[in-house]
Parts: sequence; structure tokens; C-alpha cells
Amino acid sequence: MSTSDQSSNSENAQSSLVHIFIIFLKLGLTSFGGPIAHLAYFREEFVTKRLWLTEHAYADLVALCQFLPGPASSQVGIAIGLSRGGVAGAFASWLGFTLPSFIALVMFAGLLTHVSGLSEGPWLHGLKVVAVAVVAQAIWGMSKTLCPDARRAALAVISAMIVACAPGLYSQLGVIILSGIVGCLWLKHHHRLPHQPMQVPISKTNGIIILSVFISLLLLIPVMNDGYDSHLIAMFDSYFRAGSLVFGGGHVVLPLLQAETVSQGWVSNDLFLAGYGAAQAVPGPLFTFAGYLGAVSNSEPNGLLGGAVALAAIFLPAFLLVLGALPLWESIRQYPAIQRAMLGINAAVVGLLIAAFYNPVWTSAILSSQDFGLALLAFLMLMFWKLPPWLVVIIGAIAATLLASAL
Repeated sequence: MSTSDQSSNSENAQSSLVHIFIIFLKLGLTSFGGPIAHLAYFREEFVTKRLWLTEHAYADLVALCQFLPGPASSQVGIAIGLSRGGVAGAFASWLGFTLPSFIALVMFAGLLTHVSGLSEGPWLHGLKVVAVAVVAQAIWGMSKTLCPDARRAALAVISAMIVACAPGLYSQLGVIILSGIVGCLWLKHHHRLPHQPMQVPISKTNGIIILSVFISLLLLIPVMNDGYDSHLIAMFDSYFRAGSLVFGGGHVVLPLLQAETVSQGWVSNDLFLAGYGAAQAVPGPLFTFAGYLGAVSNSEPNGLLGGAVALAAIFLPAFLLVLGALPLWESIRQYPAIQRAMLGINAAVVGLLIAAFYNPVWTSAILSSQDFGLALLAFLMLMFWKLPPWLVVIIGAIAATLLASAL
């Protein structure tokens, strides 16, 4: 290969990474509403708009990330970045999606401690209302592809009923596992799972090595913390464990973070609650709340460095798990029995979205007839007027503010 060809390939790779970063940066600036809404935004961007993934491949990826501990929506983004630009692409996608909320929380949290009620303004409620429309659009689109027959539609409805009546991590995992078993045994043999294989530039051997590194860090960092009197190691240990052992992500991690920081005296409870309020007011992954806690820690490192350490520690398990699990997953899912199981699991994913659409998305946002009308308008703008989600987010925030001032 000539020098000019090598230079051209290098420029194309750099351009691709910049492209991935910009796409996820836009999502990081506009994806309000929590992890379920994030998955809906991702589907609109990468399945509907850019055609990077098929509906089934995206549902497969969501199901896998639901099994893994850590922030599911961020892990889906990391996997998409990995498939488009390798390990560097995975980092670019994570950085773009995470950076806006990290910067906002580190800066905004200080303001929240002095301006009470800022995180409870009507504009924030408008963002929650728009999230109702975003999730509804995702359910509408995914159900047509993933539940096209009576059996899979029944699986989706039964899954939604179980999770709605018994909310929690274990019911979600149980529904996914049972739906996989039912799909393997009950769905017709002529059903084949259409699939566009994700380009995973990591071998199965390297995947096993990466998973081994994750397990080793999980076991060895606490030993180092016991052996050295270092706040830096203690911080890394606490946040790494939080990212490793919490299933469901999002709000599930908050009690553990409170125990790790407030109980140990690193952060006051008032500062913790102030930061939690700020986390509700920004887009992107809720795991960036760790960056806020690292920044306000009363022991060094704190400030921007402490925030960066906490952020890196809590997201590192997500990287290792996705990079290690994806190459193994792409091999396992080729078996016919696994494909039938995935048909059932994909239907269950729709059911989980339906349950989450009711609680917490609907119950936390639709509090009046005005909210219902605004949600319908947002759904109209997304589904039929085809307005970009970021514009609908802005319109929703403005409309909710105007409605609140008029009443």
C-alpha cells in the first residue's frame, strides 16, 4: 500500500470517528427522559434514520445490555460505536453521549446548591412529557416488526403485565429468560430471526481476555484499597463496584452511590440531594451523577479531576463487559434454538417498554389534561410531521413553561 493510500485511510478513519462523536454528542445534548427514552432516541437515530441496524438486531442488542450490569442505554451506544469504528469508535460514542451531562452536572450542581427549586421548573416537566411521546413512538415502531403475529404479541402483553404488576430488576430478568424459553419451545420452527450481523472487530479469544480483565479488576481493586491508604484508590474501588454490580442502571445505582459516598463522609447528604436534583435536569446517562459526586468530594482528588476519576471508574465496567460479551454473543446467536429464543426475547423487550411507558414514564409526566394534550402534540410532531427529536424537546420545554405561566 502506498503512503498516499495509508494517509487516505487514516483520514477516513479519523473522519469516521469525528462523525460518530458528533452523532452521539447531539444525542447527549437532547436525550432527556432516562434510559428507556434514550433507547427510543437511539432507535430513531440508528434504526429508522441511519439504517445502521435492523429492528431485530437493535432489539437483540438491547436484550443483551439488559442482561449485563451497568447503564444499559450507554452500553447500547458503546456497542453501536464499536461496530462502526472499533474500540476508538466505542470511546467516541461514549464520550459524545456522556460529555454534555458530565459538564452540565459539574457546573450546574454548584448553582443548584444556591438556587432552590431550579430543578423543579415547568420546563423540566415539559421534557418528561416529550419523553412520553418518544417512548410511545418507539413502542409503535418496534411492535410492528417484533410482534407481527398473535403469539409474539401475546408474549409482549403478558411480559408487560408481569413487569407492571411486579416492577423490579428480578421480574425484568425473569421475563426475559422465560420469554426466551417460551420462544424456543413455542414459536414455529419456520420462524427465522432476520439478522444483520454487527461488525465486532474483536475476536472471541480477546473477548474472553477482556472479561477476565473485568473480573480481575473487580476482585483486585478492593485488595489494593485495603492495602493502601489512598482516597484515589478508595474512590476508584467504590465507583467501579457501583458500575459492576448494579443491574438496571439509572436510578437503581443511586442508593448504592449514596451508601458509598454519604455513609463514608465523602459527600454531605444535602450535596448528594442537590446533585440528584441536577441529574434530573440534564440529558444523557444518569451514571454521570458519579462525576458530580467526585467533584464535590471533601477529600482530594476532587473538583474536575475527582469528577473525571469517578466518571471513568463507574463507566469502565460497561466498556469491558460490552467489548468482552459482544464477540461471544455474535457466535452464540447463530444457533436455530437461540434464534427462536431471541424471537421471544425481542417480544419481551417490547413488553418491557410498554410497562416502562406506564411507570415511570407516563405516571411521572402526565399529571393533567394539559400534559396529555402536549404529549399528543409531541407524538404528532414525531410520528407524522417527522420533526427531529431535538426540536420536539425544545418545543416541549417552551410549551410547558408557557402553559404553567398561563394557568
